[in-house]
Amino acid sequence: MTKDSALGKRAWFNLCLFGFIGQIAWNLENMYFNTFLYNTVYDGGSVTVGLSSMKAIKLMVALSAATAVVTTFIMGNLSDKINRRKIFISCGYLLWGVTVLTFGFITKDNVATVFGIDKGNLAAVVTATSVVVIVMDCVMTFMGSTANDSAFNAWITDITTPKNRATVESVLAILPIAAMVVVIVFAGFIEQLGYKTFFLILGAVVVLAGLVGFFTLTDSKNGVRGNENYFKELFYGFRPSVVKENVRLYLALAAVCLYSVAVQVWMPYLLIYLEHYMNFNVENLTQYLTGPVLIIAPIVLIVVVAAVILGGRLIDKVGKNVLIFVAFALFAVGCFGAYFAHSLAPFALAAIPLMAGYGFLGIMLNATVRDHTPEDKVGLFQGIRMIFFVLIPMVVGPHIGDLACSLSKSGQYVDEMGNTTYEPAPAMFLAAGIVILFTLIPLIALKKKGFEAKTK
Repeated sequence: MTKDSALGKRAWFNLCLFGFIGQIAWNLENMYFNTFLYNTVYDGGSVTVGLSSMKAIKLMVALSAATAVVTTFIMGNLSDKINRRKIFISCGYLLWGVTVLTFGFITKDNVATVFGIDKGNLAAVVTATSVVVIVMDCVMTFMGSTANDSAFNAWITDITTPKNRATVESVLAILPIAAMVVVIVFAGFIEQLGYKTFFLILGAVVVLAGLVGFFTLTDSKNGVRGNENYFKELFYGFRPSVVKENVRLYLALAAVCLYSVAVQVWMPYLLIYLEHYMNFNVENLTQYLTGPVLIIAPIVLIVVVAAVILGGRLIDKVGKNVLIFVAFALFAVGCFGAYFAHSLAPFALAAIPLMAGYGFLGIMLNATVRDHTPEDKVGLFQGIRMIFFVLIPMVVGPHIGDLACSLSKSGQYVDEMGNTTYEPAPAMFLAAGIVILFTLIPLIALKKKGFEAKTK
């Protein structure tokens, strides 16, 4: 496939299809696997024997995160080695969907029957079922990271150029939100459908995407195998000489990491903050759906989507040298504004620059990382990308947010898992604002060296 600044209809179709369906699968895991484990295996917390619910959930989250990072290194490098992307994307999505389907059949009775466990031994049954859920979550993550994090992300970098990457990133930025809305709306019927039907339907959708890929995807690589040693190449991105040769890439990764840490300081606690601090009922949004809201909301949504896509096109046209600092300023102003906003109306005003900066800064940083990724090792660098994009931010960011809230002596509340924890407080936005200021260091260094890569 030859690169062209104007992507064809088929490329856009595949980009939107696999981007959207992949986000549906990730949202399903991130939002509902924990509740599935808690509600079905532990009967909503009433079962307290065997492996505890909190230990099971923490173990599942930790092992899934580790699996995602390791898989992206291994399979991204393998897709480089055999010089193919299509087979990893299509087969990966197909098997990803199959693993989602499998969750529909995980019950305590089925696990006890398969492993020959006495159903009267509740502790053994609960522990075994928890382990099965955790293992299958890791298997699902392996398939998802193979298909999406390594192959699909590498494919996007392969087919784009510095002339169109911000536009592509703007579309990709919308897909997770659209997918989350779809999953949340569909999940509203879990009580009527049951988890089995819920997983079977969404799993079938992911399987279908994989099947479609066999007919619509055009491979971005030529299939000529590389001569490099596979295992030696796994550690390529950690070599000091490689960092020195690709200094702009690592500066971009450092900026992404700091930006993502700042986001993770408040993002995991946002809904809880709105509910407990702002007294906004997030569980009964229908009460806010008055006539004027129903008319205005779709208009606002269309305007926001159009603004994001047009913003991406503007970035591609005029470059990032100035606009990236404008986005940085919006994000920082939004963070500090949210800190001083102690009621819903001022917070809503602060959220405008906060979310605008969050969106456009992410678009430009993601595009910059793609611009400076070595073309012959795109798959391999997806593992390095995961460390800076996901692993470090998701470990560090929430801890900073929790620390900021505890130091501010905010109130406490009991979450749905029965844990007493600190109530999210405005201090988390102050902490995020301080963290985002450090992003200036790699951004200024990047500006001196030049944000833009040479176009092909």
